[in-house]
Formats: sequence, C-alpha cells, structure tokens
Amino acid sequence: MSPRREPVSRRDRPAKAPLSRASLVTAALHVMREEGLERLTMRRLAAELDTGPASLYVYVRNTAELHGAILDELVAGLETPDPTVGDWRERLIGTLTAYTRLLFSYPSLARSVLMLRPAGPHYLRLIDTIAGLLLDGGVPVRQAAWGVDILLQHATATAAEQGSRDESAEAEAEQEDLALAVVEASPGTYPNLVRVREEILAGSGEERMRWAFATIIDGLRAG
Repeated sequence: MSPRREPVSRRDRPAKAPLSRASLVTAALHVMREEGLERLTMRRLAAELDTGPASLYVYVRNTAELHGAILDELVAGLETPDPTVGDWRERLIGTLTAYTRLLFSYPSLARSVLMLRPAGPHYLRLIDTIAGLLLDGGVPVRQAAWGVDILLQHATATAAEQGSRDESAEAEAEQEDLALAVVEASPGTYPNLVRVREEILAGSGEERMRWAFATIIDGLRAG
C-alpha cells in the first residue's frame, strides 16, 4: 500500500502582489518591451499579472487608456530643460527632439498615440513645459495653446513614420530608389524638382527634425 500523499496547503504559496494601476502599467511596459505593443492585449496582460482580464478594467477603461498610461510612464523620464542653457527656442526644440527620440523606440505606441488624447500627470507636465517655453518666447496665448498640439502631433507622427520605416527591411532600398529617381529626373518634365534636388535628400534625420520644429515655432511666433 503506497503512503498517503500529504496535502499541500495553499497558504504555503507566495501571496500575489495586490493589483494597482501602477503595477498594471509596469507589467504592460515589460510586455511591450519584450514582445511588442501588438502582443499587449488585456488577456496577455492579465496572464502576466496572474489574474483575469475583467479585473484589469477596474484600473483602465480600455486598451487606448492603457496605451496612454504607458506613454505617461515613459514621459516621466524626460528631463525638464535647463533654464540656464540656450534660449527659449533652443530649449523648446531640445524638449521636442527628446520626446521624439523617446518614441522612436516604440513606433507602434507612437501610431496609437496619434489617435489618443493622453491626460496623465507626466504628459500634462510636458504640455505645461512646451506652453511655458512658447509664452517665454513671446508667442501669443492662442498660438501657444494651439501650437502645443501641433508640435506634439508633429513629433509623434515623425516617430511613428520613422520608427515604422526603421522596422522595414525594405526601407533602405526605397530610400535609394527615391534618390536615384531624383538624380535622374529630367529638367523638361520635372523643372522644379531639378532646381531643388541637391537639397531634397540632403541633411540627416536629426537636422531635418530640428529644422521642422524650428519652422513651426517661428510660424507660431509670427502668426
């Protein structure tokens, strides 16, 4: 007769960490970094937290709000521009460039954020910083208020586009095809393209990004 198995008490198992919005966002960040945003479903996140999907909706209404919370957590790491370095315009361009670079690592999140209106405390601090720098530069209140949206939309769209291209194995070949087509363009067919072709593909991504921000900012100030 085989010996009777000793029952294992559930009290011996390690207790689950209590759920919270903070723990949910931390787990979501981990899944996104390891597997990509596309795999970050409520079901996958629930499995990561060892709970049921329904329990997550206590902390976020839907996937869109979850993406906004992830962005807010990432933005928390952005440094406030040093008021002793550069003028207001350079500090603003630096802030926007840093935000764009942050999203370069998460192009899928950038694409999602284009459709959202994030409202987390860290994102609001970013809005406050951008608005403050515009006002410091003499940009009228309405232009500053509306300009924040334009600048952040441009930053996010740039990250979504560039990040998506970087993920594509065909991106470099497409860029080479465009460069060749521009070089071989006929003056008779494309006179204006020929006039600008020395510059149309010139400049690094960083130079073009900073130029775009500077152009928008100058337009807001002039308008």
